[in-house]
Amino acid sequence: MKITLATTCFVIGTLLAPVAVLAEDSGADQTQPMTYVKDSIITTKIKAKLAEEKMSSLVHINVDTDSKGAVVLSGNVSTQEEADKAILIARETDGVTSVTSNLKMTVNE
Repeated sequence: MKITLATTCFVIGTLLAPVAVLAEDSGADQTQPMTYVKDSIITTKIKAKLAEEKMSSLVHINVDTDSKGAVVLSGNVSTQEEADKAILIARETDGVTSVTSNLKMTVNE
């Protein structure tokens, strides 16, 4: 009886093994985790460079990077020079393919 049960389990396991392998998440994009890491590295590099400039408004700029290296800058800056500096920093960062600026100047009274 034990041999029959063991044999049955072995046969069923052998038949189901290929199904278990194919049932793996084959629809998952295997490059997505690396793309996410690459995008976050670009974003982090830009934010670090903005922080190094020691201009208070540059620290408050939001940086978003898509999977193709396109960067979108948003937030508020005090002057056009600060906006231009942020755009230049983003453009000069490795891996960046394009930069879109949604930066707005705030008026200090």
